[in-house]
Amino acid sequence: MPYCDHNATAPLRPLSRDAMAHALGLTGNPSSVHAHGRAARAVVEQARDRVAKLAHAKPDQVIFTSGATEANGLALWGAVEGAIDRSVTEKSARITRLFVSAIEHSSVLKTAEAVAERVAGVRLELLPVTANGVLDLEALRAALREGKGRALVAVMAANNETGVIQPVAEISRLCREAGALLLVDAVTAAGKIDLDAGLCDYMALSAHKLGGPQGAGALVVGEDAPLAPQMTGGGQQKGLRAGTENLSGIAGFGAAVESVLADAGERGRVASVRDRFERTLKARLADAVIFGESAPRLGNTSNVALPGLASQNIVIALDLDGVMVSSGSSCSSGKIAPSHVLSAMGVVDDLAGASIRVSFGWNSTDLDGDAVVASLEKLAARVRARAAA
Repeated sequence: MPYCDHNATAPLRPLSRDAMAHALGLTGNPSSVHAHGRAARAVVEQARDRVAKLAHAKPDQVIFTSGATEANGLALWGAVEGAIDRSVTEKSARITRLFVSAIEHSSVLKTAEAVAERVAGVRLELLPVTANGVLDLEALRAALREGKGRALVAVMAANNETGVIQPVAEISRLCREAGALLLVDAVTAAGKIDLDAGLCDYMALSAHKLGGPQGAGALVVGEDAPLAPQMTGGGQQKGLRAGTENLSGIAGFGAAVESVLADAGERGRVASVRDRFERTLKARLADAVIFGESAPRLGNTSNVALPGLASQNIVIALDLDGVMVSSGSSCSSGKIAPSHVLSAMGVVDDLAGASIRVSFGWNSTDLDGDAVVASLEKLAARVRARAAA
């Protein structure tokens, strides 16, 4: 069955499955000092090394979490509360402004809203994007110039719905010049483009988006970035995230990263599948619209609209044909409202309501993309026949 929803979750890689099975056979708690505990600790630290390598960071900067939602929450709450603690001695440390791009994942948008509502003196502002879904850098410059107090900026490395890549290096430069902190949600981008945690203060990652297990993620924290723990108890992970580590999940995460780093040709293969899919789609269905097409995009993602059809009907029709795609973010695909990402890009509701996301990954082939096109072509033919009757 063609699975073309890798941005929701990627199939588990064989190396991850094996690593998890091995970890499940270990008895020790990673915090125990005896031999079994040390063996478990070695698994955690090996995975930490691999995740750090993926992000171009140091291992001691990596904090394992239950996933990207927790990682983003730890960054936002932890940064604000940590800066409040630090502001006792450093008056300029307190964060008073949150600048969040309008196309962020709900784990960032909703958390930023909660922080602004509950922490006195913190204001939230959404930053606009261009018609191609790229952050408006002039708007960011203006926002950083105006107002008083330190800012925290949150922006994706690449959007989960459109695949559009953000100019993180330029955003980082603007933040550094203004003394602002920067959170980069690199969940969708990880394994698909090169990452550099040195450009930001916080970077969120997730295992299951790149072929690891669900329920494992990480936050990479800059050496000087403020961070107050949100889960307290034991002293695990330098006291920044309490709780016994998810040994099998972390092992699978590390193994997925190892697979990504070891296969230099994977990105090109996946991009070839996506590009063939888009070429074939436009040749067969001339009215198809590809969002963000002229912007830099991840090589695996295609967000397309078929005017006159409804997203949910398309997804259901393809599912009946055994082809799996989504109507947007997997965290909001059950909602009827148009995608907030496409709305921020200025896409009218009727067209946004006709969009689907097709995303490929490590085990995708041309047959997967061809199956999507064939199913869409069949659906369009049925619609035309009904309209002509």
